Amino acid sequence: MASSARNDSPELPDFSLLKRLARDQLVYLLEQLPGKKDLFIEADLMSPLDRIANVAILKQHDVDKLYKVEYKPIISTADQLCFLIRPRLRTVKWICDVVQADKAAGKFRRYKIIFTPQKFYACETVLEEQGVFGDVTMDEWAFYLLPLDDDIISLELPEFFRDNYLAGDLRWVRTAGSALHLLHSIYGPFSKVYGIGRCSKMVYESWREQAEEGDYKARNAEIGNVFLIDRDVDFVTPLCSQVVYEGLVDDVFRIKCGCVEFGPDVSSSDKSIKVMLNSQDKVFNEIRNEHFSNVFSFLSQKARNLQTAYDKRRGMDIKQIKTFVSEELKGLKQEHRLLSLHISASESMMKKKTKQDFQELLKTEHSLLEGFEIRECISFIEEHINRQVSMAESLRLLCLLSLTENGLLTKDYRSLKTQYLQSYGVEHLLTFANLKQSGLLVEQQQAETLTVMESKVGKLVNDKTAGKLTDAFSSLARKSNFRALSRKLNLVPKSDDEYDLRVPRDMAYVFSGAYIPLSCKLIEQVLERDGWTGLEEVTRLLNGNEFAVTGKNGAKNEARRIVVVMFLGGCTYSEISALRFLGRERGYKFIVVTTAITSSSRLLEALLGNHL
Repeated sequence: MASSARNDSPELPDFSLLKRLARDQLVYLLEQLPGKKDLFIEADLMSPLDRIANVAILKQHDVDKLYKVEYKPIISTADQLCFLIRPRLRTVKWICDVVQADKAAGKFRRYKIIFTPQKFYACETVLEEQGVFGDVTMDEWAFYLLPLDDDIISLELPEFFRDNYLAGDLRWVRTAGSALHLLHSIYGPFSKVYGIGRCSKMVYESWREQAEEGDYKARNAEIGNVFLIDRDVDFVTPLCSQVVYEGLVDDVFRIKCGCVEFGPDVSSSDKSIKVMLNSQDKVFNEIRNEHFSNVFSFLSQKARNLQTAYDKRRGMDIKQIKTFVSEELKGLKQEHRLLSLHISASESMMKKKTKQDFQELLKTEHSLLEGFEIRECISFIEEHINRQVSMAESLRLLCLLSLTENGLLTKDYRSLKTQYLQSYGVEHLLTFANLKQSGLLVEQQQAETLTVMESKVGKLVNDKTAGKLTDAFSSLARKSNFRALSRKLNLVPKSDDEYDLRVPRDMAYVFSGAYIPLSCKLIEQVLERDGWTGLEEVTRLLNGNEFAVTGKNGAKNEARRIVVVMFLGGCTYSEISALRFLGRERGYKFIVVTTAITSSSRLLEALLGNHL
């Protein structure tokens, strides 16, 4: 099992205040439209809204019926309509259609649009162009941060990644700056702010502008340091298979807004069941950061302990039984229910993740990360594509190959791209264009001298040997940023002795001891050095944009060891587990703030649209 926590670890701030603030503001906005009203909610806002204000609270403030935005004519008969939406042009156009349809039918209603987290000028322009600007009232619900757990806060903006890293649309930068400003105004001032990446720099500047405009009263800071990191600083980590329990649950069942839906095969009934996954679930809290290979032994021991607790009632007298029933039985039953669910979920994942194919997949990933047997890895990826095992997995492996090798050789790129298009359809030409633009899957520009050398080698030896020698020459002729970073930061631990996953020695355990997440290693090094001094070569390989700024009135003592890490473009559960491990080892408490929870499938879906 993972290392025990240091005794001097600081206490985390109470983030329930963020929920209360968001709820109070929403209630205030709803009351600005007095009387009965129907509320239309955008689909991806329903889960976050449920975490902030449930149906009962909405009903208390004159919300009569709730509808999901479905982009079709509405059936509501209410005289007042309220729309709670993201600032998306498609949704605004649909609202315009609703208003215009009412006008055509001679129906008079009042309309209110609540944009969250903010409204954009483009939305107002659409309302003007459609001739309904004067028919609606507009407000902003500054719902920037949703606490998913004690140490995880999400902006719930999955589109941030595609907009920023593919489309070059920077509209969410101010939103992220406002989220940081909210944390600073409640839990700051911050002692130091570190960051790396172009977007991080802009978010920092946006936050500074907002902070300088406000007045702050002197108070005790609850957060010490802040670390901002762009997702494109480390694309390798989210493309690796997750093997910690929480990450696997997300990969297999898809955790949404801190909640997972287990199907009938897990719930042992004829219907699905929704379960909130957080530190309140005692069973889950103890296994969430564990490598999956340790989970079954823990659950078995837990089941035995639970049975022992149940068996205590034997031989009790009436008074003792009464005490047992009133004080312990309810808790034991709840724990038993959760234990059964997690055992069933583990069994379901085991069936999917212990097949020969998955073991071969992990072996290939580890070889790519280590830079060994690249030609064999390419053969595995080709077979994976041609057998049509999984469209998403094939693409993930292609991206991982490209990132670890600093691009694909021209012949390999063309061959693999052709095979992929033949297996999965030519519509994925756009997919390859998107992946190239975002830097995930690119073609290498070979040096002319290497091509000459390669042709001479090809004449002397057979094709297979030539392929291996070509790989060797290629690695000498070009500079791979990932390989260089891996050596400088020791991202791939030496595999001389076997890695004990039950007692991890470093953050590499989240990937079976094969790889330390680059993002987490950077955070460790910067905190250790109190800045970027000594990491100049590393930042050069990462295209710079690093910064370290000291605050005027920083945190004192305990709060200095509370570190907010803000991922711009998404964060994986594997990275969260790695940071928790680092925190236990070094006496820090990390609070992960992310634009959204991500994974390899989510990251690729953002670039593929509806193909996956």
